Amino acid sequence: MARGADFLGSEVAIMAGAMSWVSERNLVAAMSNAGGFGVIACGAMTPALLDAEIAGTKALTARPFGVNLITMHPDLFELIAVCGRHGVGHVVLAGGLPPKGALEAIKATGAKVICFAPALSLAKKLIRSGVDALVIEGMEAGGHIGPVSTSVLAQEMLPVIADQVPVFVAGGIGRGEAIAGYLDMGAAGVQLGTRFVCATESIAHPNFKRAFIRASARDAVASVQIDPRLPVIPVRALKNAGGELFTAKQREVAQSLDEGAVAMAEAQLQIEHYWAGALRRAVIDGDVEHGSVMAGQSVGMVTREEPLADIIAELMTEAAGALEKRAA
Repeated sequence: MARGADFLGSEVAIMAGAMSWVSERNLVAAMSNAGGFGVIACGAMTPALLDAEIAGTKALTARPFGVNLITMHPDLFELIAVCGRHGVGHVVLAGGLPPKGALEAIKATGAKVICFAPALSLAKKLIRSGVDALVIEGMEAGGHIGPVSTSVLAQEMLPVIADQVPVFVAGGIGRGEAIAGYLDMGAAGVQLGTRFVCATESIAHPNFKRAFIRASARDAVASVQIDPRLPVIPVRALKNAGGELFTAKQREVAQSLDEGAVAMAEAQLQIEHYWAGALRRAVIDGDVEHGSVMAGQSVGMVTREEPLADIIAELMTEAAGALEKRAA
């Protein structure tokens, strides 16, 4: 873990996953102040909004934190420039391969680049292109997910790439024993999101936190694609009426396509726009029935609201205990 902590500039190599609407200045600063590494979720923010969010975070912590940018954001290069002006040390790129020139633009600001690698072939390609670190995230994670589990990705990828760049493992991690296991396999650190949603410092609505505390692992389900003509990137969230209505919406749109009532482009747009604002509805407004309550399968290990520093301390105690047992 020393390698990961050294790379991040934090006390422990635990990154907080960037969760839209949740990973804002309060949670990010609390994470970094607790010795971990907070990451602002830029999501769909404009450059001006990101500028304000970084400034707000810097007012709450003097410790390093990162910014997560979505590769398909239309203002990606402006957002990179905002990070550069603030001297942000680490930029995490999510949502696909970085567009041409993005890595160079980030490195020109002096920041380190962290990318997500959902497969070994992509990890090798990203390392060749000059990324400084990788996150490998399994399907147990909350939000947008790939098809492979964390344990399989770690077994396949860590032996091949862990000696080339620091690798952070993510998806379904809820206890320190799991952290110790991945460190043992060669990871430089881990990334957790779900465990931090119910931190006292998190601005998530009380209804949102209550939904997490009540949920078990099997309540965090992946969204289903009904029709191959209407592609849906799977999202893991807690089962609710909104998810069921989305399945019904897909059926309705597919039927309209069959009947020739809508064109393909319009049908795909209807599907994409369905969830627009759904995450904010749940996180900020507290509508956990019709909003999107994105959560990983580790949600069953979230049992109460508590300060972020206590969560980190508990994880580290569990990890140290597991490593001591192995050494005995």
